[in-house]
Amino acid sequence: MKMLRPLCCLALALAFATTVQAQDRPLSPRGEAAAHVGGAYNSEGSYENGSWVVVTYGRPILRGRDLFGAGDEYGQAFLRGAPVWRVGADQSTRFMTETDLTFRGQRLPAGEYSVFAELTENEWTLIFANWGVKNDFREENPDALWGAYGYTPDRDVLRTTMDVSTIAMSADQLNITFMDMTPQGGLFTIWWDDQVATVPFEVAR
Repeated sequence: MKMLRPLCCLALALAFATTVQAQDRPLSPRGEAAAHVGGAYNSEGSYENGSWVVVTYGRPILRGRDLFGAGDEYGQAFLRGAPVWRVGADQSTRFMTETDLTFRGQRLPAGEYSVFAELTENEWTLIFANWGVKNDFREENPDALWGAYGYTPDRDVLRTTMDVSTIAMSADQLNITFMDMTPQGGLFTIWWDDQVATVPFEVAR
């Protein structure tokens, strides 16, 4: 009986901690996608001379919603008054590359950028911009954005089209990933619900 009481207290404490942790979990957890480009494995099996390409973003969840829609309303439901999509949730999506890349022949210099997209049913436009990122939507910083609110194209560095298709499967949570990778590049891919958008990229020469 003496052992039972502290065990019960421990169980209650763990249950409370788990509940608090679940309540603290954001509705759109942060995620990361990463790729190594330009490198190779040496004769000893070690990877050398690669450059990182990393995307950090909020990962919204559908939770049963039909967000994309069709026609003129395609992709409008989750803009929530912003002029473009932040390609994620909450803080602006960030794209960091340690080496120059090319997207459809356009050069993106090494650096860190905010990423946005303009959406239509047949084609997306992917935007890399020199906007900074706010850590809180109340932050006062004229050179940074919370999501895509206040976006203007004057800080765009590169715009490129993305091929978009409707597939037979639905991703409940937004996925940004790198597909069909080779040492020189691959496909930058955005998949949410049954919409998949891709654009080829490679290490600049």
